[in-house]
Parts: sequence; C-alpha cells; structure tokens
Amino acid sequence: MKLTGNILNVKNKRDDRNAGIALEIDKIEYITHKKDGKYYQPFDLMVELEEPITITGDCLARKVDKHLPEGEYDFLVYDKEGDDYVLNEDKFLSILMMYDEEEQEHFLSSVEYTVTVSNEDFKVLKEEQHKLRASKKGIGRKKK
Repeated sequence: MKLTGNILNVKNKRDDRNAGIALEIDKIEYITHKKDGKYYQPFDLMVELEEPITITGDCLARKVDKHLPEGEYDFLVYDKEGDDYVLNEDKFLSILMMYDEEEQEHFLSSVEYTVTVSNEDFKVLKEEQHKLRASKKGIGRKKK
C-alpha cells in the first residue's frame, strides 16, 4: 500500500480535483453471501496482487459515518466509464490514518479494499487462488 497526496482532502462528494491523490492497493478482499440453512452467511477470500491496483481520488467519496473510531475513514468507490463516474455499490474502501506527533503529519496505517461478488465469481476466484498457491508450492508436480 502506498499513498500519494492527502486523502483527507476527499470529501463526501466525488470531485475531479482529487485526481492527484493516488492509493496503491496490493490486497483485495472478495466477499460473497451464501445461504447456510436458514440465513445468509458471508464468505471472504483475501487475494494478494502481484501488481498493485491504483485508485485515484477522483474515484472516491468519503462515506459519512459519525460512529467510526478516530483516524478511520470509509469511502464509496466510483468506476470511471468514459467521461462519467458511476458509483459501484459492490466496492468499498476503508483506511486507517495515524498521526505522528514528531513529524506532525498523518500517515497511512492500513487499507481494506473489499469487492462483493456473486457466488459463481467467488468460486472461480477461489479455484484460481488455489491453483496459484499450488503452483508456487510445487504441489502436483512429478518428482524425478
């Protein structure tokens, strides 16, 4: 994770002027909800990316929540489609900023980027991750 610019400048409305703010994310959490008996249960899959994705400030709007702990900020994520920005209800960003007393500045402590997917997409992602881990560990290869 890497932050360029001041993400605290992002307000509760999306703004083109925040395009200079960039957040590089190296982990995505995929979530789906499956029916487990009577109730829907959340299932998640954490994926570490080889190439980080970058979200710019013009694709973010701060979510208003007065009950968040100090330093924690939630954001709505917009997808850029041509010249238009469309709110993506399935994407969510949460960051934790800490304050350094000596330097007198805020710094990024943690990032959670969550994408809600369908059960079918979740199964495909889980299988891909399993194959990727197996290939890294050498599982399934014949020994000579």
